[in-house]
Amino acid sequence: MINLVTHEFFSFLLFFLLALFLIAGYPVALTLSGVAIITATLGYFFDLFPVVLLNVLPNRIFGIITNETLIAVPLFIFMGVMLEKSGVANTLLVNMSRLWGNLRGGLVFSILFVGVLMAASTGIVGATVVTMGILSLPLMLKWNYNKKISAGVICASGSLGQIIPPSIVLVLLADIFQGANEEASMISGNLAPNPVSSVDLFAGAIFPSLILVFLYVVWIFICSFVNPNNFPVQEVDKEKISFKEILSLVFPPIFLITLVLGSILFGIATPTESASLGALGSFLIALMKNKINFSIIRSVCLETMKINSMVFFILFGASLFSLVFRGFGGDIIVENFLTDIPGAKINSLIIVMIAIFILGFFLDFFQIVFVIVPIVGPSLISMGYDPVWLALMFAINLQTSFLTPPFGFALFYLRGVASQEIKTSDIYYGVIPFIIIQILLLFILFKFPEIITWLPKKL
Repeated sequence: MINLVTHEFFSFLLFFLLALFLIAGYPVALTLSGVAIITATLGYFFDLFPVVLLNVLPNRIFGIITNETLIAVPLFIFMGVMLEKSGVANTLLVNMSRLWGNLRGGLVFSILFVGVLMAASTGIVGATVVTMGILSLPLMLKWNYNKKISAGVICASGSLGQIIPPSIVLVLLADIFQGANEEASMISGNLAPNPVSSVDLFAGAIFPSLILVFLYVVWIFICSFVNPNNFPVQEVDKEKISFKEILSLVFPPIFLITLVLGSILFGIATPTESASLGALGSFLIALMKNKINFSIIRSVCLETMKINSMVFFILFGASLFSLVFRGFGGDIIVENFLTDIPGAKINSLIIVMIAIFILGFFLDFFQIVFVIVPIVGPSLISMGYDPVWLALMFAINLQTSFLTPPFGFALFYLRGVASQEIKTSDIYYGVIPFIIIQILLLFILFKFPEIITWLPKKL
């Protein structure tokens, strides 16, 4: 019996207990830490875990809380929450509906357009999906739009915040992949690896995100052409919108996005400094539109604190989890498994991508990024994959975690605000075409990696 209790056994036990407690509904951050402590304690009793390894944990946590790049996270969260809570995003969606609503499929294109702007300016999937679900879904049902298409386009456009820069997700991924790249460099003997920064990921994400939006538009256009009954034309009860009014609606968020992203890409400011500028800009936009008061400021600060606390507590728990996993030699087990696969480089990537895709059915983005990526990232990078390209391939793949049934978070967000007229099956079926489009994009990026790597190399 004792012979069966090996390092491999505890490595698998770690993930088994993690899955068990998450399914049971325990908080992610506490589950990561608790499972790690329980497994490490059992391993110590069997003399299989060097408990002295935990001495480095304080330094890891201190490194996280003093990481200047990660300061951009609460600032980007504040920017997004401010635009959402102040009603700026709501006004934009309502008026875009007025502008395009009398065209065939116009309301769908309006939702997609506003989704892109909100994704780039907020980066908060839940806020975007809920906002557009509350405002646009009743209107789409009133105009007899297809229920599945209505639900699908709201979820898909709301989840664009994953990859459209500037993105909280990309900031976190950059930090994780920087560590993975350094570890891979140690494996290969490279003592001076090229750094992986959020600037690189922002630049690399521009073309893939544009292609993804373009594919969404093409799909909607084809659907409206093949089956126009699903996209009825309705006259919107409105006065004609002037060019000045359109400009006043669209210019502020576009200017804010350009200012934040441009200052990063052109090296004028660091991501943290640009995030500060974005937070200030979102406040000024709300102030200029007379949509700010003490109650909104208080609500924005509380929501920012809640989201930021959740992210960093998961990050702390993931640090302990990965440390214990490495203490049992789990990183070596994973590396040996990936390198022993026939056709190791390509097949290893395929297996990891499939595993992440499946995990997205049950786990959210943060759980996958903080736990899985540090484990598989170094091995894949050491095989020769560009870390920026790999990070964005993971990001696009992980975007499906918000869309994939049965537990996609975007599906739950929409289910929470949708009327009983929308069945859960309508939401599930509605997102399938968009999941397929995302998989198609992954194939395109695999075949043509320069789409991602060209711009970062030019900076």
